[in-house]
Amino acid sequence: MSKMKGNSKFFKAAAFLFIVAVLLVLPPSTAQAQPLPIPNLNINVGTASEPQEVVGSLQLLILLTVLTLVPAILVLMTSFTRIVVVLSFMRSALATQQVPPNQVLIGLALLLTIFIMSPVYNEIKTTAIEPYLNEEISQEEALEMGAEPLRNFMFRYTREKDLALFLNIAKAPRPETRADVPLNVLIPAFVISELKTAFQMGFMLFVPFLIIDMVVASVLMSMGMFMLPPVMVSLPFKLLLFVMVDGWHLVVKSVVESFR
Repeated sequence: MSKMKGNSKFFKAAAFLFIVAVLLVLPPSTAQAQPLPIPNLNINVGTASEPQEVVGSLQLLILLTVLTLVPAILVLMTSFTRIVVVLSFMRSALATQQVPPNQVLIGLALLLTIFIMSPVYNEIKTTAIEPYLNEEISQEEALEMGAEPLRNFMFRYTREKDLALFLNIAKAPRPETRADVPLNVLIPAFVISELKTAFQMGFMLFVPFLIIDMVVASVLMSMGMFMLPPVMVSLPFKLLLFVMVDGWHLVVKSVVESFR
């Protein structure tokens, strides 16, 4: 139970760091536009003379280690997973190899993630970040209140079956309310639920292009052109179909509306 509480505190701290990082890139409100103070950091390397200094150095080392894992964890707590998987399926269905490149797909997924998650970020800013900066609440209260909007978002798209799986694996007691579900159980359940949804959407994207590949392959075989790769012939037709139906508009619209 103590290990579970430690993991829950780690995920809460990761969520709080991610919230602060995203709020820095969001446009500030015009009513409270103030210059951001630049911190002055001084790091001295020397020999520790007291036990407290050793403890502080170890805490700093642990913090830096956690920060290296934060981006990978926090990307999984938003809509990024579903978006990037669906866009990857879209490219695979078109069979365009590395077009669009990975940088474009990841950049588009990040922008769509910020767009979709902006209501959650604004709620976190109002309920946790601003009161904490104004010294109205403590750090522990800010972590609890800041994690709540993210928890509500993840609960909305997490299947009960996946949540029950990780509760059984963790051997946690049956929760009576959502507040009893720890983050170290909710996050992996949310991830596999998002992956299932993304694969379902990817399957629907593959069907029309698979039909084109089958038709082209049948025509080539009936003409006796066995040495000509069907993918080479079907690619222009798939691109033509994708452009005619305004494919990127439909894909992005479907992904965004799946979170409404």
